[in-house]
Formats: sequence, C-alpha cells, structure tokens
Amino acid sequence: ATAEEARAHGRRAAVARLDLTELPGAADVVDRLAEELGGVDVLVNNAGTGTAESFLDLSLEKVREVLDVDLTGPFLCAQRAARRMIDRGRGGRIVQITSVHEHQPRVGAGPYCAAKGGLGLLTQVMALELGEYGITVNSVAPGEIATPMTGQEDEDVRSTSRPGVPLGRPGDAREVAAVVAFLASPDASYVTGASWAVDGGMLRMGPMAGSHLTSEDWRKP
Repeated sequence: ATAEEARAHGRRAAVARLDLTELPGAADVVDRLAEELGGVDVLVNNAGTGTAESFLDLSLEKVREVLDVDLTGPFLCAQRAARRMIDRGRGGRIVQITSVHEHQPRVGAGPYCAAKGGLGLLTQVMALELGEYGITVNSVAPGEIATPMTGQEDEDVRSTSRPGVPLGRPGDAREVAAVVAFLASPDASYVTGASWAVDGGMLRMGPMAGSHLTSEDWRKP
C-alpha cells in the first residue's frame, strides 16, 4: 500500500522482504534496493521486536533475537547505506527509530531497552563520525503509539485516555512519520546526533508518576 501511494505521486517504489533475524545476509537488501533505485539518500531503520518477560525468566535465544532485530540489524543496514552515501559524495540522512526506552527502562523489556539504548548511543557515535561526509544521523523515540504492536489498530487516539501522559492520549503513527519526514528533509540539514522524543510528554513524567502511582502493578511485565 505504501509503495502504491508513492507511485501515485509519480515516484518510483520498490519493495523487498527483510528479516533481521537472518544476519548478516539480511543487510544485502540495502545494497540491492540502492542498485535498483539508483542510490540511497535516506535510510530509516524502523524494525523492532521486544519481550514481556522478567529478567530472571529470559532465555539467551530470546535476548539474541531482540538484539539482532533492534540493534545489530540496524547497525548493519546503516553501515551499508552510509558507505554508499560516502561513495556518492552527496551526503545523506539516517534516521533510527528507537523508543522512549532508549532513555527510560520498562519492567519486562530488558533486551528491548538494552537494544534501543544501544541504538541511541550508536546514533550519536555515527553522527560524530559521519558528519564530515555531510551525513546526519538522528533517532526518533516514540512513546505509546496506536499500532498493532501496542494492541491498537485503526483507533481514534483522541478517544483513548492516558492520564499518565501530559497530552492525555496515545500518539498516532502519522505524528511519528512527520518527525521522520522532517529529519529526512533539507530543513533538518543542521540537526545531527539528537534523539527526538515523540511521546506526548511521557518522558517528563518520571517524578510525577513515582509520586502518584497507587498500586504495585507496575512491577509485573
């Protein structure tokens, strides 16, 4: 559907399957699509998976799966794209989709938090190293967004109450996409190494949540 929408605007679009549990070969897709489309100017790393298990119950197999999809896979894809951007000599944009859990922990999400935190810091290192080539690297850190991953699909976010979020509701995927589009555009040419929280103010609620929680439910995944 996304490819069809792009074509409707007179743009070329190509689609390829990518499974980041199949490393390092999965990153070949970046090179294949770059060849097909004539290069790469923007890469958005948007893969993600997670857990809902306590630290004591985690298996090494599950930890490796989450780290591959959320950290190692994005590293390899970004490396392939950056090399092509450098060879082309026109700069570029790399945007990593992390999470508010790049910055704050969540019970039951140990591997996810480790991977997203790692990707956030990798983003900063990349910004330092790739800046001389005119490549900007930023992360976008969504909070609760109404998607199938959060059990919310085709919902009007304005009708869903979230008292613990300053804006009082979940986010819409289009609100995340708008920030990604900005970071991929010429308007963001002097922005690099930053993490952009799209969370309705959730990250600012640490002390407030700590003083206003009324049950121990948060301790369970």
